[in-house]
Amino acid sequence: MLAQRTLQSITRAVGVGVHSGQRVEMTLKPAPADSGIVFRRIDLPQVVEIPVSATAVCDTRMATALSPGGDPGAPKVKTVEHLMSACAGLGIDNLVVDITAEEVPILDGSAAAFVYLLQSAGIALQAAPKRFLRVRKPVEVRQGEGRRAMWARLEPHDGYKLSFEIDFDHPAVNQTGQLVEFDMGSGLYKREIARARTFGFTKDVEMMRARGLGLGGSMDNVVVVDDHKVLNAGGLRYDDEFVKHKILDAIGDMFMVGHPLIASYTAYRSGHALNNLLLRALLEDPQASEIVHFDDPAQAPPGLAALAPAW
Repeated sequence: MLAQRTLQSITRAVGVGVHSGQRVEMTLKPAPADSGIVFRRIDLPQVVEIPVSATAVCDTRMATALSPGGDPGAPKVKTVEHLMSACAGLGIDNLVVDITAEEVPILDGSAAAFVYLLQSAGIALQAAPKRFLRVRKPVEVRQGEGRRAMWARLEPHDGYKLSFEIDFDHPAVNQTGQLVEFDMGSGLYKREIARARTFGFTKDVEMMRARGLGLGGSMDNVVVVDDHKVLNAGGLRYDDEFVKHKILDAIGDMFMVGHPLIASYTAYRSGHALNNLLLRALLEDPQASEIVHFDDPAQAPPGLAALAPAW
């Protein structure tokens, strides 16, 4: 059968939260089959467990944050999307994430360091079938009008592919590709997507820091752009790194549903908030999706049966 995956051993990382600026220790641990991905705030007087789900998303300002049941007043874990993207890219179904602060460390601003951590711990197959969420009918969410319009859509597809288009109207961004299509079944997540870093504009720094955001950001973990150009000495990692990071985020945001998707995801100027609204719209319609598994990997959609540790 196509089996669930967890880690073979424990792995750890230390870093800072990109928004909080707080030092945080993170420990990734194997987890039992069918337990999903669970964050644990071990810094609190009583450990608080936060299972990942679309309805656990409680805040989407500049990042995706989770809390038990999505309660905005409960303890949170913030900026989970890059780690979730890496888990989706490596086919990790079950994982315990212990953290000592409210924000996942940003590390280098991409998913590459998380991919390295997960692979260094080893991938273990489990004696339970991998469960996918198959989209059965189109679901779409939209916001704004005219040039301010943005939307995200899920449609039936025999596999899992994503298409994302950005439109920043900025000299540095205009020189790069602003539309990317990526097939998760290609096995190229680690090479083509995982290294794309988060990005920010110098004109927004004062506003963000006044709101208590971006306090841990630096050129070590963010692509920094002024009015005209990228300021990082090494430039971009991909010619289209900006939009590839948006795909990376979308992969993580879509994995909040708790299962890998069998679907086509298409978005224009979407972000964490709209991505979560899309998942909630999908789950609100019982006819829009179904949980499936494959006892015979040959029956799985093309590429999904090849969810290898090399992803």
